[in-house]
Amino acid sequence: MASPRLETYCCPNRDAATQLVMNFQPEVFCGVCIGSASISLLLTILQLLPKKGQSPRKMPKASSSSTILLLISICDILGGLGMIFRSSVWLGFPSFIANISVANGTDVWPSAFCVGSAMWIQLVYSAGFWWLFCYAVDSYLVVRRSAGLSTIVLYHMMTWGLAVMLCVEGIALLYYPSLSSCENGLEHAIPHYITTYAPLLLVLVVNPILFRRTVSAVASLLKGRQGIYTENERRLGTEIQLRFFKIMLVFIICWSSNIINESLLFYLEMQPDINEMPLKNIRSAALITWIIMGVLNPMQGFLFTLAFYGWTGWKVDLKWRKREIPWESMSSSTVGENTYPSPVNYQSNIHDSKKISTTDSQQTDEAISMFSEGNTSGEDRLIRTSPIYQGW
Repeated sequence: MASPRLETYCCPNRDAATQLVMNFQPEVFCGVCIGSASISLLLTILQLLPKKGQSPRKMPKASSSSTILLLISICDILGGLGMIFRSSVWLGFPSFIANISVANGTDVWPSAFCVGSAMWIQLVYSAGFWWLFCYAVDSYLVVRRSAGLSTIVLYHMMTWGLAVMLCVEGIALLYYPSLSSCENGLEHAIPHYITTYAPLLLVLVVNPILFRRTVSAVASLLKGRQGIYTENERRLGTEIQLRFFKIMLVFIICWSSNIINESLLFYLEMQPDINEMPLKNIRSAALITWIIMGVLNPMQGFLFTLAFYGWTGWKVDLKWRKREIPWESMSSSTVGENTYPSPVNYQSNIHDSKKISTTDSQQTDEAISMFSEGNTSGEDRLIRTSPIYQGW
């Protein structure tokens, strides 16, 4: 799982709250992390692989939103691999891990492993949070026709730049002046916790607002497309709203335990003695949420693929051929195929008007099609038969 307590534990003079959770049944906790991360990793890869029975279609270049969805899954896969590696070393080499607690030890490799593995997990999950924020921004901008494939470069710069900057800044403040002599006190650790949870809280607060505005913009776009709002358009709008709801539901399920756990540990840190009897229930709640984090954090990868693409099936097609992959957006070629050129004897202003109308129609279809990526259900057939995909 991803928690700033992983980096805090690398300090020999770590606080009592961090010591409480990190020393609570470490073998069981690491086993839970390995099991959950392994299951999520295998199912996520299975979801992304091409499947038999999917008829190949000629596809345009993937949209920026479909690329973002793939990058979110990649971040989850890398985070799961980091958890498996860290927990495996923790279980397999207990004497190696024990040297992390030595204040003046001469062996730097245990501390290097502790810091490196914790930073890797924090970095890739933080990048995943930023990519999820970019997905909400891109969805809104695409519907508003203010974004395109060129913006993916800007998203890369923002996501990886902010993730690296916040991670390095938090670690530098935590381990000042050195790893072997970390300063004590909440004022020393709080900046590290802020840099860790800032992108998570950003997604929790801002993404629902952007998704809600995107749904409203899609409804206006559907109404303006034909001048009417039929049952198909209404159901398409509902499907888009449901997709955003599933994304946020998965995110809240997987990360709410982290916020609860950190709040409980923060409260314990402010107490003069966390072992007092009145704090027993709080300690128990912190340990329970700590185990829950080990289960839910790694499962985000698989659950997100279900929210993005639905269940894609078990039958993997490993034959090498050019075909559509699950995360590519639906083609809007129907509009181009159903649009016929104006007769040459039309007046030029009418001809230009039809060209503009056709271009506007195609842009509208491309804006809507991004929300149906990966659908293989009845809703997908509904979307294909919607007037949005039938041209003028």
